[in-house]
Amino acid sequence: MSNGTPPSANYTDWLTDRVLRGLLSTVMRLPFEKRVRAMGRIMSHGIGPLTGYRKRAETHLSLGYPDYSTEKIRHLATAVCDNFGRTLIENFSWREFGQRLADTTATGDGLHALEDARATGKPVIFVTGHIGNHEASRHVLTQTGLTIGGLYRPMGNSYFNAHYAQTMSSWGGPVFAQGRQGTIGFAKHLKAGGMATLLFDVASSSGVNIPFMGHPARTATSAADLALRMNAVVIPYFGIRKPDGFGFDVHVEAPIAPDTPEIMMTRMTERLEARIRATPEQWFWVHRRWKQPKAKN
Repeated sequence: MSNGTPPSANYTDWLTDRVLRGLLSTVMRLPFEKRVRAMGRIMSHGIGPLTGYRKRAETHLSLGYPDYSTEKIRHLATAVCDNFGRTLIENFSWREFGQRLADTTATGDGLHALEDARATGKPVIFVTGHIGNHEASRHVLTQTGLTIGGLYRPMGNSYFNAHYAQTMSSWGGPVFAQGRQGTIGFAKHLKAGGMATLLFDVASSSGVNIPFMGHPARTATSAADLALRMNAVVIPYFGIRKPDGFGFDVHVEAPIAPDTPEIMMTRMTERLEARIRATPEQWFWVHRRWKQPKAKN
């Protein structure tokens, strides 16, 4: 192929990346609120149904809410895709998104612990999940003068991941990809008294099974392991979308007390569950969160 296209083995990923970048480039020409609204609608009524995202969200919502009607499950799944689209374009519009959050003040019982850690140089691991917009809290707190890095899971599409990673690392603090080198960099950042975010609500091939929305979910203990090793404060925080679809409430919760890794991860999961119960349409039910590792022969 010409024009720098890759071998056929990678062509689908390359083509998907070009389509997504073209879509994002087009939507980015709109004023901020129009682009956020448009991307929500494109995802909920176009990409979501076409890719099977909405159907997968329906399946998982039925696990969490077995008593809900088919109509209510479909309505929630559509709203999940809408929130996904809004979140995606907000994070690619990080400058304007940050400006929109400039007047947002974080609230919650964890602010005193955060201030103490800032004053003493103690490491902080912020833990959160894919609810609302997980970057809203980081935006709001970095605008108070904090530097907050992060550890993220690279996307399967390496072409689009390069664009995604560049966007995340353009502001706030150092961002590390999951893996041996990324975890080492993340640990060094914490050891120096740094602050960083870790999203813990994705299925893990290792870890422990922890009840989540009524079903066992394989959960990595990385956040707890690192916190205990680095003597870091673990603070859950959440950026919950307001009913207007554009503003956010940022909640900084009381720290998770040191304990065994399994107990600490259970407490983190319970905090996330409470937020999901309050706003189920804002969690990313598209995740294969309850996937279990294949049994070894």
